[in-house]
Amino acid sequence: MIYLDNAASTWPKPPGVAEAMKEMVANNGANPGRGTHKMAMQAARVVARARSAVAALLGVRNPEDLIFTHNATEALNMAIFGLLKPGDHVVTTMLEHNSVRRPLEALRRRGWIEVTYVQSAENGIEPDEVRAAFRSHTRLLVVTHASNVLGTLVDIDAMTEIAHANGAFCLVDAAQTAGSFPIDVTRSEIDLLAIPGHKGLFGPQGTGALYIRPGLELEPFLYGGTGSHSEEPDQPLERPVRYESGTLNTPGLAGLAVGAEFVSQIGPDAIGQHNQTLIQSLREGLESLPGIKFTGPGRGEPRADLLAFSLRGVDSTELAVLLSDQYEIAVRSGLHCSPLAHQVAGTLDEGLVRVSVSWFNTENDIRECVAAVRELADFLRDE
Repeated sequence: MIYLDNAASTWPKPPGVAEAMKEMVANNGANPGRGTHKMAMQAARVVARARSAVAALLGVRNPEDLIFTHNATEALNMAIFGLLKPGDHVVTTMLEHNSVRRPLEALRRRGWIEVTYVQSAENGIEPDEVRAAFRSHTRLLVVTHASNVLGTLVDIDAMTEIAHANGAFCLVDAAQTAGSFPIDVTRSEIDLLAIPGHKGLFGPQGTGALYIRPGLELEPFLYGGTGSHSEEPDQPLERPVRYESGTLNTPGLAGLAVGAEFVSQIGPDAIGQHNQTLIQSLREGLESLPGIKFTGPGRGEPRADLLAFSLRGVDSTELAVLLSDQYEIAVRSGLHCSPLAHQVAGTLDEGLVRVSVSWFNTENDIRECVAAVRELADFLRDE
């Protein structure tokens, strides 16, 4: 199958990812940080390797400021629930994933917080509109680095500057950019950054991380065993164990270490350029189709590693199903867990077809996808 659903999870994974995971499952089932025997110590070294590899990619100076989670959704929830207090105000945007919207709305319904959604255009967010949304009690700005629907990129440096100028913190959702766009949390003065392990870092599903800048303390999202200070009734204060109660996904982190090191060897810039070239080829191949509508930035403008489109008179879900069943091509259709972005694009009712690429896709994959979409468009319109 030609896999073009990499914005959901990248596949295939680099050589060595599956092998590293298998090694842990087959030969070391011990808990990291939960013993002094050889297997436990080796498991702890595997976790430390993963933490260092991911930290290096993100410009995290101290790897212990990187907290492992099961996905970016958990990381975002950890940041939102750990930072906000009753009476706080939050600024966010219409580009956000439900992993941001739903926890914010849950707190809003409890009467804890107020939320302002900054209106967005398909090609970006206007910094002045973000700035105007702040109030005296605004505590947090939550913003995606790139929309998983529109592909729209957000100027993170501008967002952190606005937040800090107003005495607030900035939480960045880098689900669609970590691994294929350069990110330096220290240089950009990012307070909190959430990432998945299973997308641009080429790790397995069940891995993710939250960066918490030095000096910023959150209420833990989970309480429980940490393998240290077990005599105390309270959570330890030191990182990362304060935020990592329970047994980590050690086999998954073994695979994540290999994936992150693979990205470091090639470089996010090179990966991003490869992906941008493929997306541009896709757009050029489809843009002459009658009734096609692309979302997000215009032709030649920087975007995330995806392109979403609709065809007049063609159901997006039916098109995606036929691409899979008849052409062995995997794409994503529907609302992509981001209804607000579809509201921006005017596609909330019908949804979109999203094609997303990775380092392992080729120009031939794109040519076959273009040919298949063209054939199906003619067929479906003639029905």
